[in-house]
Amino acid sequence: MSTSAQLRAALVDGLTGDDAVDDPAWRAAALAVPRELFVGSFFVPVPGSNPTAYRPVHGSDPGWLEQVYSNETLITQLDGHVRPEDVTEGTATGTPSSSSTLPSLVLGMWQQLGVEAGHRVLEIGTGTGYSTALGAHRLGDTNLTSIEYDPLVARRAAAAIGAAGFAPRLVVGDGLLGDPDGDAYDRLIATCAVRYLPPRWLHQVKPGGVILATLSGWGFGFGLVRVVVTAPGEGTGVFMPGCTSFMIARPHDRPPRQSLSLLLGDERPSRIDPEVITTWTGSWVAQLAAPSAERMGAGGHQILWDVATGSQARTMPVPAGGWTVVQRGPLRLWDQVENAVEAWQRVGEPHQEGFGLTVSATGQRVWIGSEDGPGWNLPI
Repeated sequence: MSTSAQLRAALVDGLTGDDAVDDPAWRAAALAVPRELFVGSFFVPVPGSNPTAYRPVHGSDPGWLEQVYSNETLITQLDGHVRPEDVTEGTATGTPSSSSTLPSLVLGMWQQLGVEAGHRVLEIGTGTGYSTALGAHRLGDTNLTSIEYDPLVARRAAAAIGAAGFAPRLVVGDGLLGDPDGDAYDRLIATCAVRYLPPRWLHQVKPGGVILATLSGWGFGFGLVRVVVTAPGEGTGVFMPGCTSFMIARPHDRPPRQSLSLLLGDERPSRIDPEVITTWTGSWVAQLAAPSAERMGAGGHQILWDVATGSQARTMPVPAGGWTVVQRGPLRLWDQVENAVEAWQRVGEPHQEGFGLTVSATGQRVWIGSEDGPGWNLPI
């Protein structure tokens, strides 16, 4: 049976190409920090279950340690309170609300953050504490502060971080409000997604400093952006290659929806194939165009429901070819999406690394190609 150290080495050696750990300091952190301390138990989805069922895996189960050192995200909480230890028989259903993100993504983001010796870093979202421990190994305890929203998650993370031999400053609170002590930082890294960059972040990171965060929303689009702060409250940056996603920060999650009734509306042909908004970048563009809309459906059958106004749009294929869309409400959601997708298509349908973000006193704008290219304002 392989030891923890052997499995760590195999995991790091197996990260190649874009996932490779090139920085010797981060490689050393990955080889030193035992991930099993942070995921003593976790959930795995049951293949083919609908709705998705999750099976708990515990440290006493065969193959547990090997799963810990797989390059996979391990779910550690459902619905904001259900832990693997709470499921004593069978499986559980629910929405994942906390996890240990796949190591290649965690290490890749730390590398993209570009920390240097002596930098002070603010981490938003302690989670299990694994990422925090990696950061503490690289930066030193005194240079890292990590904020966790969920008190139970924070308490478990603190115990695991201490067991791993680290003692960074840990805060329980709303990370979207930044460090409650108002300290200044050289870098900020977020392990949760947000609908826009919280203004407090742009004031707590020094000019010239970097914010690395995933932007998302209620349409299941994601984009990892690296922003350089240019002045207090202002910054500019570009989106990173690859496909990065995180659970959305709880204060930015959509309000609860009890039910959705599909009502009659105005019908017309769709100018675009609805399936384009199910692709990685297509869903991102659609979300930029309709930022308060939730997206449901599959393939040519797409449903957009605007959380703020109740406006609806739904598409369906036409047997003879093409698609129709039915819209109702004060917002013509599909009109907005069509216009955005067509603007994106006219410039060659670039992946998100062709997008950028400008933050100013007047708002936050995502653009394609250059600041004067096609763009959309984020919902601040």
